[in-house]
Amino acid sequence: MAERKRRLVSNELTEAALQLLALKGFDAVTIDEIATTAGVSKRTFFRYFASKEDVVVQFLAGMGTDIRAELAARPADERPSAALRSAVAVPVAACTDHADHAGRALRVVRLILRTPALHARFLERQAQWRDDLAAELAHRLGLDPGTDLYPRLAAGMALNAFDAVLHRWSGSEGSEDPAELLDRAFAVIAPALDTA
Repeated sequence: MAERKRRLVSNELTEAALQLLALKGFDAVTIDEIATTAGVSKRTFFRYFASKEDVVVQFLAGMGTDIRAELAARPADERPSAALRSAVAVPVAACTDHADHAGRALRVVRLILRTPALHARFLERQAQWRDDLAAELAHRLGLDPGTDLYPRLAAGMALNAFDAVLHRWSGSEGSEDPAELLDRAFAVIAPALDTA
């Protein structure tokens, strides 16, 4: 019950923040405004988030774990390009599965990509995801991530494809299909991924 209440408050804070940030812009919104809009105290806000950047970036929190878990679950004999495409497709699908969620995801992605402080935090997360994916790829392929360049390069290519899809999807105001964009991106990088 306590966990359920915690999730509800966190979701209320996130929704309030996203609405205000979309309306006023990142720099114009204060933590006091977010807390007031969500109907909680500033102290309660800080129990859930360390900063207003965290409210937005928490949306990304589980993506890296989900990507690595999907890669680990792929068949061992699957081509690296297909395994990585499936892994990166997990957060893309999560962003677009439901119409309501897709609208929220699009607002968050646009906000992250257009706000320097948030974009920097997003890139920090992606760096961690790259390391995690490289470790998983090395394990799958029996490579030494300390001496073999392939795992880190392949993970970087997959995440660059993901990043390109997010930019294109948000730039189209959600009119382009991210799954199709992902297919096109992986068609470009698959030859390099599969020749290692």
